[in-house]
Amino acid sequence: MSVVEKTPPVRPADPASRAAPRERRITDEHGRRVRPGELILRYLLLLVVLALTVGPFLWQLSTSLKGPTEDIFGSPPRFLPNHPTLHNYERVADTIPVWDYALNSLKVAGASVVTNCVGSALAGYALARLRYRGRRVATLVFVLAMLVPVEGIIIAQFTTMRELGLNNTLIGVVLPGAVGAMNVLLMRNAFRNLPFEIEEAAYVDGADVWQRFRRIALPSVKGTLAVVAIFAFMGAWDDFLWPLIVLSDPSRFTLTIGLNYLHGTFANDERLVAAGTVIAVAPLIALFACLQRYFFRGVGEGAVKG
Repeated sequence: MSVVEKTPPVRPADPASRAAPRERRITDEHGRRVRPGELILRYLLLLVVLALTVGPFLWQLSTSLKGPTEDIFGSPPRFLPNHPTLHNYERVADTIPVWDYALNSLKVAGASVVTNCVGSALAGYALARLRYRGRRVATLVFVLAMLVPVEGIIIAQFTTMRELGLNNTLIGVVLPGAVGAMNVLLMRNAFRNLPFEIEEAAYVDGADVWQRFRRIALPSVKGTLAVVAIFAFMGAWDDFLWPLIVLSDPSRFTLTIGLNYLHGTFANDERLVAAGTVIAVAPLIALFACLQRYFFRGVGEGAVKG
């Protein structure tokens, strides 16, 4: 004989007792409430900034893809080409040795990345972690170096390269910007943000300065190293004034100088100039796309604090 336990029926919840649905609130990264009007204004400002920064490049890309029969000065302007073509890029390569110039720029930019990453890391670590007399003065010198415009010291740089016999060489292009003051300060602040207890534990275990630098400090600031690499590559790749002064052999010209000759020879054909501009910008976009994850992390690591 079985016993059936009777349970009281479950009553439906009282609608009045149900909690009212929460009102959706828009907050910022600090948890503060953002009004809808303020949010719309922020997005409008972002769209304006996006149009001002990306718009010219997209227009150049559109112009480089337009054929010779399309009007690029019509009103209202047509953004999308009717018949996209890559013929303008072929004409650029036939007009100037653009790939040789790009290779020279790549050599200069690659050397600048290596020297800036190595030199800035060493100098930044020395300014942030080592204790010696004159450390604050050395930091002040790097800060003051950022205030000096390049045009004010370019004659002295040219004289120095001439005395060293490095005029008309790619080494002479790389050497003045081998270690940037801004990059040193970025690395200094990144190293200063590291806790000292980590290095103290390594010091107790018998690690010397080089071991603490290579095995502990340097792997912790990879993001800032990526930022330094991007800044160094962009500065060397886009530099125009210094290569124009120090180089005289056309076979050693960088891409920026070669594109200037293209513009001077074919000033009326804006399609060629636009195609050359896209060729010059494409490596920068590819580099940033590969290192953007480290870039945004490194900005926080090496942020200059007041």
